[in-house]
Amino acid sequence: MQPTVKEIVYNYRRELSSNYSSHEAFHFVWLVFEHLYGWSKTDLMLRDDTKLTDSEHLFVQNALERLKNHEPIQYILGETEFFGLPFDVNPSVLIPRPETEELVEWILQSLDPARKLRILDVGTGSGCIAVSLAKNLPHAEVFAWDVSSSALQVARQNAQKNETNIYFEKQDILALGENEMPIFDVVVSNPPYVRTLEKSQMKENVLNHEPHLALFVEDHDPLLFYRKIALLSARGLSPQGLLFFEINREFGEETKNLLVESKFRNIKLRADLSGNHRMIQALAPA
Repeated sequence: MQPTVKEIVYNYRRELSSNYSSHEAFHFVWLVFEHLYGWSKTDLMLRDDTKLTDSEHLFVQNALERLKNHEPIQYILGETEFFGLPFDVNPSVLIPRPETEELVEWILQSLDPARKLRILDVGTGSGCIAVSLAKNLPHAEVFAWDVSSSALQVARQNAQKNETNIYFEKQDILALGENEMPIFDVVVSNPPYVRTLEKSQMKENVLNHEPHLALFVEDHDPLLFYRKIALLSARGLSPQGLLFFEINREFGEETKNLLVESKFRNIKLRADLSGNHRMIQALAPA
């Protein structure tokens, strides 16, 4: 006998109760049915007598088992939404976060959409920042660098999916010389900033499934990437160019001081919607 949607929803809530709240379990099962049928949460409740086919039942059961293993729902479905746009994701890239959407919003508020800008996204991952900027700044030339070939493959898929033209390049920012930095009007980066000592505070779904290359930095030098990107940007930004970072909330003042030392101007530290200092903007040195 084929199970109904109502039975699946009940089963998800019951099976996931030891790891997730009932609300979280309902959100997961809705995402599964949105993926399968394109349903809203209202559809899920109004159509709960719908019977699943064998292949659909297999899919939802497989998703449930993976959720019980703390695998992120975005990796299970292979997709997520960021800044109102669809993105493919897999374990080669970080899952885009809401605070990064806030960073993109701040960048767009700070720029003239009619200007022909050259923008660089350092450590692009899924391409969520680069694609969102390219989609909303039609006159901009957007460049995106990452050290990971597999991440760049995902980012290219996402640029194509969202019909944006982005120039991708495999680049190890730590190995780039100051004289090798091209000129840009905007540089943005959400680099690795989680210290190894912070692993104990992280949830299993992040720690065991998302790429450590994109997450972690050594405890003794938490601002490693910020220092290097600031050094390159001090040389590579146009005269009124802007640098944007997503930052570790524990290092807001330290990141600000690093930029002061690098002669950046008009430095602005901004809190996210949760009240944590998570992003910073700076004007190129004079």
